[in-house]
Amino acid sequence: MGNKTDIELFKQKASQIRKDILTMLQEAGSGHTGGSLSLVEILISLYCYKLKHDPKNPDWSKRDRLILSKGHGCPALYAILADCGYFPKNELSTLRKYGSRLQGHPEKGISGVEASTGSLGQGLSIAIGMALSGRLDNRDNKVYCIMGDGETNEGQIWEAAMTAAHYKLDNLIGIIDHNKLQIDGPVKEVKNLEPYKEKWVAFGWKVTECDGHDFNSLIKALDWAYEVKDYPAMIIAHTVKGKGVSFMENDNKWHGVAPVKDELEKAFKELGEK
Repeated sequence: MGNKTDIELFKQKASQIRKDILTMLQEAGSGHTGGSLSLVEILISLYCYKLKHDPKNPDWSKRDRLILSKGHGCPALYAILADCGYFPKNELSTLRKYGSRLQGHPEKGISGVEASTGSLGQGLSIAIGMALSGRLDNRDNKVYCIMGDGETNEGQIWEAAMTAAHYKLDNLIGIIDHNKLQIDGPVKEVKNLEPYKEKWVAFGWKVTECDGHDFNSLIKALDWAYEVKDYPAMIIAHTVKGKGVSFMENDNKWHGVAPVKDELEKAFKELGEK
């Protein structure tokens, strides 16, 4: 587990990543704000603590793979990839612009992006294919798949869940960004997922829950998942949509809306000085 200094650095990084996300969304004039902000601590915990990766050698065969199945949250992924050095940070300002690589869903070909995603429900199947491939090639790596809770309304997720358990894919780790809101409103009103943990257990997974904004809680969950044997592992990370900006938190208006300039300035004051 990271020491206290690491955790403080991670907290500072979370504030900066949120500023980067909001800045690129404001400049683009469109994008998914709420679900990007809810991912920040999850991605920092992966890229700065657990994930085996090398920005200088993005095709390294021994790297862990990360699939962002909820592809509309890609501003958060782009921000952490740039922070790690996969591509220049100034490229973030090209989000969703004509000719840019950084569009509204991640595409294979961007350094650090493992799969083109955004058509919801497909990412876990992609991750299973990578996990099976890793097993066949005797690679000692993990495949992580981040899904949205609303995304798990999709039937393909549960077909994939059965497949992963059937093949005992202990090199596969799923993470649910459980912010409890989706495009049409509260998840429990659109299609109630409860009992959520028990569903994944019934489908043959080992499951833990954590606070998706607390680094110690995330690190503990990631360490636990890494050691699971003979089962795929699932982390249900409880998060807040729009986390870090008071007027965005738990307000589904921000699902697919970007901040305008005065809202950006207000958000920056909450997140600290530029």
